Amino acid sequence: MNVNQQPHMASPYGQPQPGYQGYPQPGYGGGHVPSGYPAQYAPYNGPGSAYQQGPPQGKRGETSAKWINFNFNMSLSSVCKIFFGVQAKSDFSLPASSFYLSSPVFTFQASQGPPMASQGPPMAQANHVPPTQHGMPPGPINASLSGPPPQPGMQGYPPQQNGAFGPQPGYTGPYPGQPNYGAPPAAPAAAPPALKRLDPDSIPSPQASDMPPVQKTRHRIDPDAIPSPIQVIEDDKANKGSEPFTTGVRGQAPPLVTTKFQVKDQGNASPRYIRCTAYSIPCNSDMAKQSQVPLAAVIKPLAPLPPDETPPYLVDHGESGPIRCNRCKAYMCPYMQFIEGGRRFQCGFCSCVTEVPPHYFQHLDHTGKRVDCYDRPELSMGSYEFTATVDYCKNNKIPQPPAFIFLIDVSYNAVKNGMVGIICQELKTLLDYLPRENPDMESNIRVGFVTYNKVLHFYNVKASLAQPQMMVVSDVADMFVPLLDGFLVNVSESRVVIESLLDQIPEMFADTRETESVFGPVIQAGLEALKAADCAGKLFVFHSSLPIAEAPGKLKNREDKKLVGTDKEKSLFQPQVSFYNTLAKECVAQGCCVDLFLFPNQYVDVATLGVVPTSTGGSIYKYTYFQASSDQERFLNDLRRDVQKQVGFDALMRVRTSTGIRATDFFGSFYMSNTTDVELAGLDCDKTVTVEFRHDDKLSEETGALMQCAVLYTSCSGQRRLRIHNMAVNCCSQLADLYRNCETDTIINFFAKYAYRSVLGSPIKNVRDSLVNQCAQILACYRKNCASPSSCFCHILQLRTFSYFFIIFSCLFFCLLPVYLNCMLKSDVLQPGADVSLDDRAYLRQLVSTLDVSESHVFFYPRLLPLQKLDVMSMSLPVAVRNSEERLSRGGVYLLENGLNIFLWVGVNAQQELLQNIFGTPAFGQIDPNMTSLPALDNPFSKRLREIIESFRAQRSRYMKLMVVKPEDKLELIFKHFLVEDKSNNGGASYVDFLCHMHKEIRQLLS
Repeated sequence: MNVNQQPHMASPYGQPQPGYQGYPQPGYGGGHVPSGYPAQYAPYNGPGSAYQQGPPQGKRGETSAKWINFNFNMSLSSVCKIFFGVQAKSDFSLPASSFYLSSPVFTFQASQGPPMASQGPPMAQANHVPPTQHGMPPGPINASLSGPPPQPGMQGYPPQQNGAFGPQPGYTGPYPGQPNYGAPPAAPAAAPPALKRLDPDSIPSPQASDMPPVQKTRHRIDPDAIPSPIQVIEDDKANKGSEPFTTGVRGQAPPLVTTKFQVKDQGNASPRYIRCTAYSIPCNSDMAKQSQVPLAAVIKPLAPLPPDETPPYLVDHGESGPIRCNRCKAYMCPYMQFIEGGRRFQCGFCSCVTEVPPHYFQHLDHTGKRVDCYDRPELSMGSYEFTATVDYCKNNKIPQPPAFIFLIDVSYNAVKNGMVGIICQELKTLLDYLPRENPDMESNIRVGFVTYNKVLHFYNVKASLAQPQMMVVSDVADMFVPLLDGFLVNVSESRVVIESLLDQIPEMFADTRETESVFGPVIQAGLEALKAADCAGKLFVFHSSLPIAEAPGKLKNREDKKLVGTDKEKSLFQPQVSFYNTLAKECVAQGCCVDLFLFPNQYVDVATLGVVPTSTGGSIYKYTYFQASSDQERFLNDLRRDVQKQVGFDALMRVRTSTGIRATDFFGSFYMSNTTDVELAGLDCDKTVTVEFRHDDKLSEETGALMQCAVLYTSCSGQRRLRIHNMAVNCCSQLADLYRNCETDTIINFFAKYAYRSVLGSPIKNVRDSLVNQCAQILACYRKNCASPSSCFCHILQLRTFSYFFIIFSCLFFCLLPVYLNCMLKSDVLQPGADVSLDDRAYLRQLVSTLDVSESHVFFYPRLLPLQKLDVMSMSLPVAVRNSEERLSRGGVYLLENGLNIFLWVGVNAQQELLQNIFGTPAFGQIDPNMTSLPALDNPFSKRLREIIESFRAQRSRYMKLMVVKPEDKLELIFKHFLVEDKSNNGGASYVDFLCHMHKEIRQLLS
């Protein structure tokens, strides 16, 4: 089914999603196992049923699923010998407490009484790193590391030698010849012959001839026995959600992004502003290369704060400006050490000593701190702002208040689908809510209006006019602004004229037959207007079609599905002309940010049209097959939030670090003219900049490592400001300390941005392989150097089930890395379905580049709530379930959110009372699958559910459209696409399959 031919079908990305021929759920609903699914897994006989083992084979089958009490003093080798018939690799005493070992053959537990039906393996502390993991990603390529020969027909993994993925230059791997940090060196072993890598989506079933005779029976791995993201999330909420998180402890990992918590700033930036991949970083580069953990920070400089947290204080040091280090120019912060009675301070970043200006002098107390330390935000807090002096302004001149210019496509398609009328009607009221510093004062932002098709129409809306005046520029090859006075106006002064114009625009173009439009000259027009007004600002461009009219920036339709999967596929993500790159550079120089709203009915080349928005710090919104009846609510909410949200203009960001590390790479929507300064024409409260760090010297465990993010920007009132965020992390000489303080969600955020940028220059298969390889190296390094029985009862149990080696980790970092990585690998950018358009993939690639950690988490692993368990008397949400079709009950109703859409899946056997409370009808057949909002019913369940949906929408930067999904309905194909633990129809492996593949890769690396 090609859903692209059905314009009424909504898509998770603004365009219809890939169609699925059914949904080949592995072994679901009976004995049929779809082709491609590993044969060793027995069919699943419906939700809630017991997992059936294969027929007994000798003594091993006789002990299947038997619960056994045993002596706590028995050694592991004895237990393995008795129950598994194998000898454990090393011996250690079992802890004097209940513990759980799981295999696909049988389960046993050291406890009295019958087991609980839902009991699973105990999880370690629910924070970031150290997890208990049954499986990890396939390993990195390394000529000196190899294992058993690959099975026939397997594709190979090529070596990866660049960037953060794969071995570093001059680095042959974290095993032979490398220091074993935190573990005694292993005896050298002869290297087996090099081995080709396996394709994670072509994981074969083990052949009967490869297994011991007793293991020919096919089994299914119990999904409850593998690491659960839900369990980790719930444990973190229980452990860290009740107490405020104070930032005064260096290197302290914050709660997960899924946990609701309060932050108290005591010297380090809030995790709402900065999240790190690791809060304890290696002391030297060799250790960093060995671990393969990326060292990065996801920075959200203008992040909004909840009402119970104080926004950054504004500090004004007068005409002299902020106090800075003479050498590295770092700004005054809690890491500066005052000496000589307070007359000098030593920089915490470069150790340079700087004189304290007389007006800033203060005496020190007996501890060496200034007596006014806690009275000054810059000396006691992690985040604050400085008022910038004229020296920080462009051309040493105080900036003018910024301007908003609305540029509306009035070609045939835009008028016909109702977009023009909706925009004009909304702007009448929306202009009252322009950003402002003080809610009680009027906004200083001026506004202007342009309409266009093949030519551009400028409007004079000066307050003294009785009616607006139109001026047409038909020479689009040499764009200019035909008027200066009256184009950019104050809303309150020109309200009558503006409203008259907005009423007339839909009428003026109601009968247009012009189908062609331009795009490049439209941005040029807005840029020239801002130049003429000598101010920064934002362009809101509403566009509907591929710009094929004769003009600068003209494009052609280059959509070619035949290139997908080939080495030339990367060209589809690159702009087809260089015109827009040059234009973006000019926009950044002026402080002209561009937000693009697209309403396409066919290919518009988002990869090219998106160059200017993504280079200027802007956003792209996409509404494919826009229909006013179903898409108006989503579009208007996006527009309202985009216009009203906090934004800074003409921004410049620099990240400084202490000696030993430096910022080397940056990811996001910005422009860089050098290697250190991130330039953003606009920086709003949703945008993030991700920074990667590398070593350039050794670090000290005593001093740790410091970073300072400084953002210079113009506020919406026209004031030049500096926002400062400081972060201190620990340094470690033991790999165990590094892994213990990693944060999986931030690592996945970094991996996604790195991978999505890499598709511009590398074949997608290489990008996928390098992701898998690096994750396997991370996990294999942990297993080799940290997983000792004495430290964390990590052990390789040689269970001969499927010839796989199951690794039991105690580090939560490793618990969730494989499942999240697999979700990323199955995303539409890296593994598209047959009906995913090139525009959708380009849109998603650009969208993910600016996502913060909380949004990337729900994007790759959506939240799935069982509404039948919702307690209307409690403010807490029901515990989420894992993203698998096996977890859906036909008698339930489930809500799934992924940051872009909300799905409401209704089971065919859902209780009539539940349906009545939600939809106002007890009959399943009477539920309208086309509804995009729930009826406002007068019952507690309806009110609570609508509150939950609105709270979810408030947490996200994009308005999430509601879609009601019924089994066997066309929307269920899209819904199942987000059940990310299942095998996907576009070839993505299930969580279980990928976990087994990762174990095999790790085994090869360690052999």
